[in-house]
Amino acid sequence: MPQPTFILVHGAWHGAWCWRDLTPELDERSVEWRTIDLPSSHDPGAGTNDLESDADAVARLANVDGPVVLVGHSYGGAVISEAASRIDQLVGLVYIAALRPQVGQSSSEASRVVQVRTELDEAMKVDGAFVRLDVEHAVTSLYLECTPEIQEWAIPQLTSQTLASFRGRRQSHDAKVPSRFLLCRNDRALDPSLQERMSEGCDEVIELSSDHSPYLSHPAQCAELILGAA
Repeated sequence: MPQPTFILVHGAWHGAWCWRDLTPELDERSVEWRTIDLPSSHDPGAGTNDLESDADAVARLANVDGPVVLVGHSYGGAVISEAASRIDQLVGLVYIAALRPQVGQSSSEASRVVQVRTELDEAMKVDGAFVRLDVEHAVTSLYLECTPEIQEWAIPQLTSQTLASFRGRRQSHDAKVPSRFLLCRNDRALDPSLQERMSEGCDEVIELSSDHSPYLSHPAQCAELILGAA
C-alpha cells in the first residue's frame, strides 16, 4: 500500500498556521501532509459556517489519490469524526486532545460530559454569532508549555469561532479504521478527565506530558506518535 497522506485539521480559533513546527518534522520523515483553514474559524461575518461546513471542506481536501489519515486537534476531532465516512481511502484517525462527540451530540454537549471548568472556559467570550478568546487566558489554556516566542507568535493569529460550529450535531457513525487518541495530561483547555471520556472507543490511547498544543510544545514527539497510527 502507498504511504498515506496526513490531513491536519486544526481546532477552534486556529488555522493551518498552527502546524508550523510539526510539518518540518513530517518533512524530515518524508511524509506527505496537507493542512486546511476550517470555514468556522475563518467565517466572513455571517457566522453560519458550522460542523457540516467544516466536515465538507475536510472531505473535499482528503479525497485525493491514495490513502489518507485524518489528524484532528481539539474541536478538529469532531470535524474528522463527521468527515470520516465521506472519505474514500481513509486508513486511520488520530485525535490530539480532541473532542469526539457521539452521534447526535454537539461539540458543546461533548465538552460538558465531565463537569470541570478549565482555563479555556475562562477565556471564551460570546459575541453575537461568534466566540472569541481573552488573550491572557488563551496563553495559559492553549500554550502553557510553549516558549514565549511561540506564545507571542500564536496569540495574534487566533481568530473568532462561530457558535454554530459548537452547536452542530454529529451525524456520521464511526469509520471502521484504526484510531489513536493522544491524551495530554497537562492540558488546561480540555481537562484530561474529559479526554479520557472522549478517547473511549478508540483503538489506542497514548498519554503525553503536554499542554493542549503538543504540535507546538513537543513537535518531534507529536510527529512520532501521529505517524505511529499509520
